[in-house]
Amino acid sequence: MSFKKQYLKSKPVCKVTFKLSKEEAQHADRVRLLGDFNAWDTSAEPMKKLKNGDFTTTLDLPKDSQYQFRYLLDDKTWENDWNADTYVPSPLSLEDNSVISV
Repeated sequence: MSFKKQYLKSKPVCKVTFKLSKEEAQHADRVRLLGDFNAWDTSAEPMKKLKNGDFTTTLDLPKDSQYQFRYLLDDKTWENDWNADTYVPSPLSLEDNSVISV
């Protein structure tokens, strides 16, 4: 699990690329990235599955903000990003949510 931040000079936006290896995805067929940036919409577009089984997606996120997020594997299992900037307790479960600061 990882993400890469690229700040744009022309706009107050950070381009964030999220990546999840096939092992981290527990060999899932589909992974969705859900969080504050898409209202935790479980019907959000799945991440792109690469030929090697990894998953990736890129989002443009407004700068100077924090976003809670998690990965949803095969629409049933939640997974955190263990390289997140920090973690906060989820208001819906006893687990933590990953947080990215941009």
